[in-house]
Amino acid sequence: MVLAGGAGRRIGGDKATVELDGRPLLLYPLAVMRAAFDHVAVVAKAATALPALDPGIAVWLEDDEPQHPLVGVVHALARGHRRPIVVVAADMPFVTVGLVTALARERARGAPAVVPRAAGRLQPLCARYDQAALPALGAFDPTAPAHEVVAALRPRILDWPDDEPFFNVNRPEDILQAAALLGTR
Repeated sequence: MVLAGGAGRRIGGDKATVELDGRPLLLYPLAVMRAAFDHVAVVAKAATALPALDPGIAVWLEDDEPQHPLVGVVHALARGHRRPIVVVAADMPFVTVGLVTALARERARGAPAVVPRAAGRLQPLCARYDQAALPALGAFDPTAPAHEVVAALRPRILDWPDDEPFFNVNRPEDILQAAALLGTR
């Protein structure tokens, strides 16, 4: 699931359609997810502006309120047919096939989620959630930061050696930094 329901306030709105090196931002993680998985959906709010998507990509509409990144995770779990889901935020242009497939393969061992930790920080918007996470996430405090809500789940931690896949674009200057990173590849 690619989470695209954010308001994009810091970047000036319509984050999924903001262009990075001539491509809408959403298309970067979407391409990675499609390379890794047979079934991929975009989770967004009804008012979310999305770029043109291939006809095979489902768009699942999450609730308009509250405005919180975990609303998309809850919606994806509820529609996930009792299967674990791997989510990635639409603003993560450097997420890799290796990372998302590692998340899919990693066993939760009784934990409700598998969440990477890179550079000392949990990455709850690029993680694997099992159905066992749904009861707690369904009642989360929408004023709490996502990393705190997910840490309270006591997830299985997957230490990831590189934090670049978790780089997210939130502000106009992040687009410039991401473009520079793309230029070095």
